[in-house]
Amino acid sequence: MASPRGKKAKNGKPKISPISRLIGNIESGSARTASIDYMLVFVTSIALAVFGVLMVQSSASVEAIARGNDGFEVAISQAMFAALGIACMIVMQFFKPESLKRLAWPAAIIAFGLLFLVAFTTLGHEVLGNRNWIRITATVGLQPSEFAKLALAVFAAFMLEKKQGMLHDYKHLFIPVVAPVGGAILLLVLWGKDVGTALILILIIATALFLGGLKVKWLALTGAAGFIVLSVLVFASSNRRARVLAWLNIDCGPDDRICYQSSMGLHAFASGGWFGVGAGQSRLKWSYVPEAQNDFIFSILGEEFGFVGVLFVLSMFALLALAMYRISMRANDLYTKVLMGCISSWIIGQTFINLGTVSGLLPVIGVPLPFISSGGSAMLAVMLAMGFVLCSARAQKVAALATLVEDAKKPKK
Repeated sequence: MASPRGKKAKNGKPKISPISRLIGNIESGSARTASIDYMLVFVTSIALAVFGVLMVQSSASVEAIARGNDGFEVAISQAMFAALGIACMIVMQFFKPESLKRLAWPAAIIAFGLLFLVAFTTLGHEVLGNRNWIRITATVGLQPSEFAKLALAVFAAFMLEKKQGMLHDYKHLFIPVVAPVGGAILLLVLWGKDVGTALILILIIATALFLGGLKVKWLALTGAAGFIVLSVLVFASSNRRARVLAWLNIDCGPDDRICYQSSMGLHAFASGGWFGVGAGQSRLKWSYVPEAQNDFIFSILGEEFGFVGVLFVLSMFALLALAMYRISMRANDLYTKVLMGCISSWIIGQTFINLGTVSGLLPVIGVPLPFISSGGSAMLAVMLAMGFVLCSARAQKVAALATLVEDAKKPKK
């Protein structure tokens, strides 16, 4: 019979349970695990970005040809932003984390400035009911709210570390992370009626406050208050209210028009079976699923690649989340812990919201799938975020290897 936990095994050493061993492996700070996490972030980021470009080509080509455009137009644009993002990610890893910290205030100020231009100047452009774009040319636009997510994550991590000795006083938790910076960015996004992005920003702020030391009960009360405010905003808009009523199967509007996108997306997602109908062979992307290359691209992915393809993509996200968690656990500074937590809550939280929309567990919110959905701003913002993650991962790997070398040089007793 195996020795119970806490007692000694036959060799005289304490018996370690499998769960304890697993947790120890996850939180290990050795050079080997640091290198593994570095490679996980590097490989999964590039793999998801490349797979995203392929899915955008598959889901957007039909609609592009129907409009008389080049069938590769959208995918080429997505590939250009993905290539730019990958290049930035690779370059950013060679900076020291202390150097990237200096971007906190400039990033927050630039994000606020761009969102202000969107909200209150003629540069702002409305797409599908949300005013969240800056029109650069007739065919090229910029979505500042995507970069605001990264700016807020970096700013929160920087400020909480800077005020680390004062965080026992809750006002230093909230100022300036929540007010004025976070609140100002959030209000500008809500002004543009982009509730989906607002949810992600709230998630980033909540994660930063939790990792900064805010007690769960106060976080829950703040979350409840935020939920009430968001509910009021949802039902104050006829479009958002109609989406919620359609999700509840109370009212789908004339000819079930409001439920059409979600029902067709779910049908596409469910029709892939185990192995899908084949890459590029989706039938429901032929004008059946509206915005197939954006919020509902995962339904096309499920149709073409089936359960196996869905499992592959979810595994990539899971590995990326695991790597960021281990980087956070190894960190001995609050900046890295908060930054990894905020970026994880953004990427993984947004993924869950998108999957909830596609599967019918949530109403249609309008949140893209990170790495996969069409959108150059979203792709570039996510890859820049991975640049911050890769920078921290490389710094830990270099430090762990240096420690290993120093230990090897020490004379053995």
